[in-house]
Amino acid sequence: MEWCLRAGGSSGLLCSLALLCVLLDIQLDGVLGATQAEIEHHLEMGRKLLAAGQLAEALSHYHSAVEGDSENYLTYYKRAAVFLAMGRSRSALPDLTHAIQLKPDFLPARLQRGNILLKQGNTQEAREDFEMVLRGSADHSEAQEQLMKTNELEDLQEEAHAAYHQGDYSGTINALERVIEISPWDPESRELRADCYMRMGDPQKAIQDLTPAARLRNDNRAAFLKLSKLHYSLGEHHESLNHIRECLKLDQDDKECFSHYKQVKKLSKQLDSAEELINEDRYQEAIDKYESVMKTEPNVQSYINRAKERICFCLVKLQLAAEAIDVCSEAHQRDPRNANVLRDRAEAYILNQDYEKAVEDYQEAREFDGDSIAIKDGLERAQKLLKISRKRDYYKILGVSRNANKQEIIKAYRKLAQQFHPDNFKSEAEKKEAEKKFIDIASAKEVLTDPEMRQKFDEGEDPLDPESQQGGGGGQRGWPFHFNPFESGGSYHFKFEYN
Repeated sequence: MEWCLRAGGSSGLLCSLALLCVLLDIQLDGVLGATQAEIEHHLEMGRKLLAAGQLAEALSHYHSAVEGDSENYLTYYKRAAVFLAMGRSRSALPDLTHAIQLKPDFLPARLQRGNILLKQGNTQEAREDFEMVLRGSADHSEAQEQLMKTNELEDLQEEAHAAYHQGDYSGTINALERVIEISPWDPESRELRADCYMRMGDPQKAIQDLTPAARLRNDNRAAFLKLSKLHYSLGEHHESLNHIRECLKLDQDDKECFSHYKQVKKLSKQLDSAEELINEDRYQEAIDKYESVMKTEPNVQSYINRAKERICFCLVKLQLAAEAIDVCSEAHQRDPRNANVLRDRAEAYILNQDYEKAVEDYQEAREFDGDSIAIKDGLERAQKLLKISRKRDYYKILGVSRNANKQEIIKAYRKLAQQFHPDNFKSEAEKKEAEKKFIDIASAKEVLTDPEMRQKFDEGEDPLDPESQQGGGGGQRGWPFHFNPFESGGSYHFKFEYN
């Protein structure tokens, strides 16, 4: 080394190169030695962590071991075992193939790969692996059993496809039941069964097959698009949007997926906005938004039905009884088993003081949703109102709607009180009839201008009925506060107070 330092010119350069080579040899020996030690460490740690069930940590160590020694078939096999324990069979398959390439007679890897290929529905390659295992170990029971399953699977696949081409979709589904039991990771079998379900008019079952099938391929945009369209047709716009986004994640330029995405996104935004408006009690704006929904998607009945149902609800909230009854009736025709529509129409009938129909709707709604507290309470209230209406309906007495304000009530009372004042009648019979009407008019005004009594009446209870108040007993209808100016006879003149 001292000579190298003293040398100059070309001799010095050669000396420096020689010295560099010596240093590199020393460093490489150190690195290789450390790497081998680390490989053993990673393998040992991977084994311990795998035994402890710490799969992610074990996988990390096996990754490092494979990077350090890519020619060790056991390292690949052990990492495949971790992938399988994690349920990641597609990741395990390349490692098992590597192990077999490095050691073709390594039967455990052959058996594991054959099992995966069989579950994927790949009968030809699975058969080759099982037969190779049996060549090395003729009495291998698991390989024998799996080879029999492979033969069975091939026969069932042929049977299913023959039935499908003959238009026997029920027969196809029956054959595919066992096919999918043997090869649950085969996307083609699930997609074929989904197609049969769609042809038989059962989109929900088609969705159950397409959902896992979409994840069984690396690029299954077609399945995600089908799923999105199926959910869309069922009125499930959020699910539809989620699936079409999965399609665009795989290829953002996919024209078919992007076109459907724009439609779903627009409609979903309108529907969500309409519900937000309802939550904010902005019912007229919500109606307008649902009208837009029906323009955006006029062909899918699920959305038309939903829009009609919610417009019905909003009109009831706005106390527009006649309009609500019309829209609710149309919604009921479209979806006769919809308990919400029947509930809302019942409320519209109550607003319209048609209590018999309200009771009928609530009773029908209860048949479809017997657990609903709102329907149970609504039915009880409608029955009470019907019972009261057969006695005295204060709104009908004054000729006002159930949503009339205090000024409208007083105005109606004033007009009727003047019309039916007993002093306006001469014969005794007419006076007695006028007295009855006058009492009812005064009672109606008393109840409907008092917020507490009006609320009781609206809930189905007559605050001036002794039976209703005391749970029984007799009593005749009379003046509020037990005062009747006609009891002692004589001629009376009244001064009206319009407070």
